[in-house]
Amino acid sequence: MSTRAQVAAAARLVVKVGSSALTSLDGGLDHGRLDALVDALAARRATGAQVILVSSGAIAAGLAPLGLSRRPRDLASQQAAASVGQLLLAHAYAASFARHGVTVGQVLLTADDVIRRAHYRNAQRTLIRLLSLRTLPVVNENDTVATDEIRVGDNDRLAALVAHLVGAEALVLLSDVDGLYDGDPRKPGATLLPEIHDLAELAAVNVEKPGASGLGRGGMATKIEAATMAASAGIPVLLAAADDAALALDTSADGPKLGTAFRAGGQRLSARRFWLRHAADVRGQLDLDDGAVAAVLKRRRSLLAAGVHGVRGDFVAGDVVDLVGPHGAVVARGVVAFDAAELPGLIGRRTRDLPPEFRRELVHADDLVPLR
Repeated sequence: MSTRAQVAAAARLVVKVGSSALTSLDGGLDHGRLDALVDALAARRATGAQVILVSSGAIAAGLAPLGLSRRPRDLASQQAAASVGQLLLAHAYAASFARHGVTVGQVLLTADDVIRRAHYRNAQRTLIRLLSLRTLPVVNENDTVATDEIRVGDNDRLAALVAHLVGAEALVLLSDVDGLYDGDPRKPGATLLPEIHDLAELAAVNVEKPGASGLGRGGMATKIEAATMAASAGIPVLLAAADDAALALDTSADGPKLGTAFRAGGQRLSARRFWLRHAADVRGQLDLDDGAVAAVLKRRRSLLAAGVHGVRGDFVAGDVVDLVGPHGAVVARGVVAFDAAELPGLIGRRTRDLPPEFRRELVHADDLVPLR
């Protein structure tokens, strides 16, 4: 089945929409565009699919009511705008979906909710329960209380995390751009890339220029990051224009014929391994020799003290650390079994030479995920 056909056939999908697709600088929320998006989502839901919406727009929606002409730079003003805008955005979605008899539930998340394992599981249970109650979850970054979480592309990354969290069969990223181009689409000669078959193809794409609307914080680079996260974990992705939402959510046999499709290029990871790869809060790193890198990557073995020659960071047993090869590249990530203070006397030594109470793996294979 083609990538586009997979998107069309998905029984559970996550749809992400950006700020610029819902709001304007001078008028706050654009209710006409929001209603059009809701109509497309309700139509897809009417086919029997479960839909989760990840929506930006809270800060942008709060600008006009507060008399702000542009997105503020300081954190306090961003949080104030989010406080006002989140209420307006939630009310607008509830009223618009009510036209279709659809109940919505608001789910506000911060980085902690996808970084900390216990919170991650709680968010997962809440979203799955909402779906079982035939409610459409509307997810957003909780910008009112977020601090450094308010940064470029959080909701793009959040959408990919949510897609894996709920076991989605597709991720649709709706933006103010109609797909991925091989250069700046505002300049002559740029060509739309209809499908990314292998993530290595992205190396030749120039996406340095962020979005220029002044409303959202994300750019094409964050869309690619989100698409890569999902596709590498077995979730097909479609990137399309929000104005074409109805076409992007088309359920015809061949799937939507617009935008850029990202073919799922990897096996689905367990929730724990996906969390380790993409969401875990890394507290330090261990420097590995060539033999340890080969054991971890090629033979999928646990990391032993003998293969480590350096420790950086202040962490305790149970924290997540990066495993770094001899050339400085992060090759894997895992849950460390020792405090940082314990390791200087252990690293570089064979397990049999260690005191009995320390004769165990530094990072067990079950708590380790390779990074490519």
